[in-house]
Amino acid sequence: MAKIKPSDLKKMERMGIKTEQINAIRVIIETPDKNIVIESPTVAKTNVMGNEAIVIFGGQAKEEEKQKQIEIKEEDVRFVSEQTGKSEKEAREALIKANGDIAKAIMILQGETSNP
Repeated sequence: MAKIKPSDLKKMERMGIKTEQINAIRVIIETPDKNIVIESPTVAKTNVMGNEAIVIFGGQAKEEEKQKQIEIKEEDVRFVSEQTGKSEKEAREALIKANGDIAKAIMILQGETSNP
């Protein structure tokens, strides 16, 4: 990882720019569709006239598809579990398969019981 030279820091401070090196291992930039992961970057936090900025340069960048996260509510898990007689773990797994759709999760669990 490249470091910012102390002489460069002093020059920047004379211009009114305060810079602090951040010992980062990885930087992840999340977008709606993907994550951009930068391994071994050089990261600096700067402050210019009260405005803070984080500068990232260097490193190895790669793009990763974002996994769609489904929020499963505990009350939904309990409801599906009570309706089907299945464990909360099984109910949660069915809700994840059903993308959070309670009716579909119940159908999934009931379908499992009718097909031995």
